[in-house]
Amino acid sequence: MHLDSYSAGGFRSLTHVKDIPVSRPTVLVGRNDGGKSAVLTALAFLLGTHRLTDEDRTYVQGADAKGQRCAETWVEGEFRLDAGEQARSGFPERVRIRRRSLLGEAACWEYFGSQPADSRLRDLDRLLKPALAELVAEYGLSPTGTLRDDLRAALAAYAKSVPQVDEWQMLPKSLEERLPRLLSFGGKDESPDDAVRTALSSSYKTHLEDESLQGRVREIEGEINQRLEKEADSLCQHIRQHCAEYVRVDVKPVVSFKGGFQGAPLHVSRADGEPVDLTRAGQGSTRRIALAVWEWTSNLLESTELAASGEPESEERTQTIVVYDEPDTHLDYRHQRTVMEIIRKQCALPHVSVMVATHSMNFIDGVDIADVVHLSLGPSGRTVVERLEDDQHDGIDFHLGQIAASLGLRNSVLLHERCFLAVEGDTEQQNLPLLFRLSQNMSLQAAGIALWGCENNEGALHLARYLVKHQRTVMLMVDADSRTNKLFKDERLRRFGLDLDTQVSYVGEAEGYNELEELFSDEQWAAAANARWPRPAPLTWSAGDFTAHRDGKKFSARILDMIKNEAGENSPKGKPAMVYGLATTLTTPQDVPQQLREIFAQLQELAH
Repeated sequence: MHLDSYSAGGFRSLTHVKDIPVSRPTVLVGRNDGGKSAVLTALAFLLGTHRLTDEDRTYVQGADAKGQRCAETWVEGEFRLDAGEQARSGFPERVRIRRRSLLGEAACWEYFGSQPADSRLRDLDRLLKPALAELVAEYGLSPTGTLRDDLRAALAAYAKSVPQVDEWQMLPKSLEERLPRLLSFGGKDESPDDAVRTALSSSYKTHLEDESLQGRVREIEGEINQRLEKEADSLCQHIRQHCAEYVRVDVKPVVSFKGGFQGAPLHVSRADGEPVDLTRAGQGSTRRIALAVWEWTSNLLESTELAASGEPESEERTQTIVVYDEPDTHLDYRHQRTVMEIIRKQCALPHVSVMVATHSMNFIDGVDIADVVHLSLGPSGRTVVERLEDDQHDGIDFHLGQIAASLGLRNSVLLHERCFLAVEGDTEQQNLPLLFRLSQNMSLQAAGIALWGCENNEGALHLARYLVKHQRTVMLMVDADSRTNKLFKDERLRRFGLDLDTQVSYVGEAEGYNELEELFSDEQWAAAANARWPRPAPLTWSAGDFTAHRDGKKFSARILDMIKNEAGENSPKGKPAMVYGLATTLTTPQDVPQQLREIFAQLQELAH
């Protein structure tokens, strides 16, 4: 079972929030008390790891409802079922499942689906044989036998033939057991012991479900203890590698068959043999230990994925969702980068999703902005969810601006100082974001690249010179015909501090062309022209129409004039619009010209 997104109502500040994605990863950002922790705890409630209390229920608003809690709290998920789950339950691939609790009542799981309008034909699994026999007689059915299962099967078959209604109903126990597994690593105050317990608890559950342990109740505690101790040794070695000042690291699992996995207290000591009280250690040290635990958890998840890779499709692994609440707090920049690498490693696993609540723009820079959820408190004091609606370059910048303002950051933070790309003008500024995203499967912003249009090639050069002077990473990208400008002599560029191999790209030069537009094939231009600026019927554009204009110096100007003369009112308004029309017809990374793909890859190396 795989959770794609979820919504919540009546849960803390979440009066009614919709469609929070569960991605790889989802990044939750916003001011303190904006609802990040509430969103994560709501997920835990949906998956059965959080016990709802009265304090979790939203206060009812209104003059007459002071201090009154809402009557209903619910969290609903959009789930995908694998082939085996569909076969066993009879459900479709996609199903809505919620966990709901009425005030004063226990929480329960429900799914939304069809069931007989006749309430007597519902929940047949809960009926005893006498009740089933009465219904069989009442409906005049002829079961294949007299056993309870025979009676239930006859009634179930009959129930499908009567009028149906769509409504919420109890979730079968078999699907409850297939709900995604949640690994939740706490916020900035989480202790190393808590991190260890979370990491090993997942392993404990995996071993408890091992078929080889079934029927061996007397032996199960000892066997699980031995397995956990072995994995705890591996964890201890990993901690020692990352925290060299501790020469001794021990974890002693405590397992009770009745109570489950109780914990695994962590004990460390320095080189002189002196034990370290982690409750009194610095927050940086404890977070580094937690970081080592998280990295070890990534290895555990990966090994589990490999072990499950040989299973039949009907036994597909259920999803694991790893949750981090402000994981970069109290870590220096180097260790923050390590956290991001851990998260990327976990997200690469097929059945693992990750959710991160953070204030760090470094995390936002490292993911697709479409997976960033901005949470803020509205005028009523309730959480409002903002998602990216426009996935074009300007829309991404606008969304990032909202996030930066909410975090109290200057707009300059949005310049993504890892790398700047200086280009000539509007054509590049309008089209490179689209081409980069198609080629590299991420936005320029997510790659940490700030795009600057500079009116002309000289303007791009002056910006690149200024950025290099101030020790910023930059690439200068201009058309090959810039070589005719004396400012672009190699000696002058070197004097400006630019590396000619890695920081200067002449578009088209490798192919013997003069400008960006020539990189696209005549077949691509003809296909785009027929789709975007068709000629009057019955005429169509052919590759030869564009080939004829490659013998001059200004290919782009000549084909623009040709299209305007032939397409009339349907023609593009200028060169930037013409190139954009072509770019929007490309569908695969291979459609992007090879030289551009090489430049984009080089850009990512500079921004790394």
